[in-house]
Amino acid sequence: GGRITAIDAVAKDPRIMYVGSAGGGIWKSTTGGTLFKPIFDKYCQSIGAITVDQNNPDVIWCGTGESNMRNTVSIGTGLYKSLDGGDNWEKVGLDSSEHISRVAINPKNSNEVYVAVPGPLWSNSKNRGLYKTTDGGKTWDKILYIDEKTGVAEVLVNPKEPNIIYASTWEFRRTPFSFSSGGKGSAVYKSIDGGKTWKKLANGLPTTDFGRVALALAPSQPDNLFAIVEAKKTSLYLSTDGGDKWTEQGSNNN
Repeated sequence: GGRITAIDAVAKDPRIMYVGSAGGGIWKSTTGGTLFKPIFDKYCQSIGAITVDQNNPDVIWCGTGESNMRNTVSIGTGLYKSLDGGDNWEKVGLDSSEHISRVAINPKNSNEVYVAVPGPLWSNSKNRGLYKTTDGGKTWDKILYIDEKTGVAEVLVNPKEPNIIYASTWEFRRTPFSFSSGGKGSAVYKSIDGGKTWKKLANGLPTTDFGRVALALAPSQPDNLFAIVEAKKTSLYLSTDGGDKWTEQGSNNN
């Protein structure tokens, strides 16, 4: 498998888990990890994101193409969906994405799904961005796009108010002998209308250009947000007001 790149489990029965790898597809366990079986060998072996629909745990979303932007990384072939716990899969679009880093589902509407696409490592691409479906993957709209060099690395949905969306954009480029992470395109954004409009969040975050941002929120208190911001001084930041203001918590992150 090379590396573990994605993992999710069924909340009501966490013995059922799905693990994605960089070069070995998806593995499923129904025994809490003591036994695994491969369930994605007929498709793509490079996995970027796995998300279980907790309202219907037989529904699994998989974004192919890992998002660890190494020089030894395989590209994906798009987004897949399973309706039977991973026994069968259907491709549901985003064929030219190459790398997908996150899939987030509206917990109050399973047909509404967001997909973060960092995009290609080696070249410009208009296929980067944040995509949204409102019909379970039949059609897609790109709802956040910066430029051909900047993709979307992260997307979160507020579980109590799912019209509130957070996303981080990431400008990057790999060459055969170097990797550039960061630029004017990298930022953290918030939408309160399901992605129709966006506001850049900056109060308390680094004022210089920064690179990739990892985001997490507390499901019990979704106004509490954490961000690890790659910058000249990479740090962990906390917001307790839904992203309006951030406070640095520690800089011992690499």
